[in-house]
Amino acid sequence: MKYAVITGVSRGLGESIATLFLQSGTHVIGIARSENKQLSQLAEQHNMIYKHYTCDLADTHAIEKTFQAISDDVFREELTTLYLVNNAAVLEPMDQAMNIKSADLAYHMQVNTVAPMVMTNLFMKKVNEKQIPLISVTISSGAAERPVYGWSAYCSSKASINMYTKTVALEQEELNTGTKVIAFSPGVMNTVMQEKIRASSHEEFIEVDKFKAYKKNDLLKSTDTVGRILVDIMTDETGLINGKIYNVKDYI
Repeated sequence: MKYAVITGVSRGLGESIATLFLQSGTHVIGIARSENKQLSQLAEQHNMIYKHYTCDLADTHAIEKTFQAISDDVFREELTTLYLVNNAAVLEPMDQAMNIKSADLAYHMQVNTVAPMVMTNLFMKKVNEKQIPLISVTISSGAAERPVYGWSAYCSSKASINMYTKTVALEQEELNTGTKVIAFSPGVMNTVMQEKIRASSHEEFIEVDKFKAYKKNDLLKSTDTVGRILVDIMTDETGLINGKIYNVKDYI
């Protein structure tokens, strides 16, 4: 039996990834602040299990509590593989760094960096105890590799995820645990996050016109297309490279 634990399943890429896992015969645990009824209906249609857990990823205590609840549920099953997809993230604050409020910055780093690190750490420890293979991915960004005016928080949070991925993979390889940890850069997609980018001012985000052009010229990829690529990468367990930062542009 295989399970996929996915954060941010209420819409967008997270919803697409959850859908694809369910359709491929993998049970899904969805984590989000609001429940996705469509995923429950899809699971029922395919005779699969879908369970939702409400969790505020800005609260570390809530993450730990949610992890424990999932563990009590999932690890009672005869698992052959566990997939973890840290998809949930925020874009704001978008502004010149000197204008960003400290509380907004702290919230951003908690959701984008601390939460996926905590989630991955907890599941790595648990599967090691149970001797179950774990394949974990955190959604990264091309912004992790280059500075973007107005995105000091986002660039930094995603860059830290890339280094965390490489470091943890190094540890797991040395320990010979069988756990594989990767990151995945999905490129520009047709999501709510893109709507927020296009709504920003030139002063907040100097490249706003470029992102408006992506939409105007129909250059935004669908989340289903990107999700399918990621699921294919994760389920190719023999070909998966531990610690690699995968990029959708290498597949499209």
